[in-house]
Amino acid sequence: MARYTKAVCKLCRREGQKLFLKGQKCYTEKCPVERRAYPPGQHGPAHARRRKQSEYALQLREKQKVKRMYGLQESQFRNLFRKAVKKGGVTGENLLIGLEKRLDNIIFRLGFASSRNQARQLVRHRHVEVNGRVVDIPSFEVRAGDDIAVRAKSRRLAVVEASLTARTRPSLMGWLALDEKNRVARVVRPPTREDIPMEVQEQLIVELYSK
Repeated sequence: MARYTKAVCKLCRREGQKLFLKGQKCYTEKCPVERRAYPPGQHGPAHARRRKQSEYALQLREKQKVKRMYGLQESQFRNLFRKAVKKGGVTGENLLIGLEKRLDNIIFRLGFASSRNQARQLVRHRHVEVNGRVVDIPSFEVRAGDDIAVRAKSRRLAVVEASLTARTRPSLMGWLALDEKNRVARVVRPPTREDIPMEVQEQLIVELYSK
């Protein structure tokens, strides 16, 4: 699968806000988006001076922002959108909830990793179990009642220890329960839109894909 290997700070600058793609470094280092508040590239300052974006541009930027925050490729994101449409109800909310239920995101939300990218690596390197079985697929959809744990031999990994003890570690989500000492957690209930602390206009994404 393709991976983004360039400077992730450029992604933050392109979206005009911190996406927290570097984990703890985003809190301890001064972000380039604060020093250069315009998109990367030689035409960045010129774009920053533009007063108004088209409707399509607003929709595209919202989609790119969410896609980059969760670290997905376009095909993965589009597939999640198609599933959200089929579920019925509010498509935008279904999309965000589907993103939240990915295993790599839950590992990040539990504090076992300082970023979703780091969480993805933990999963791929077989450090994570779901209901007692090793799962190495970051996109695995976790359901209510599932038990998630760091494998016994991996509980003292430096990245896990550092993430759990970090001062900038986010608060535990209300739909998750964590036994930090044993590195075990449970999905108490499915997440709702109110549980997702993101300033996102998901309806813009729905409008973009519905064209």
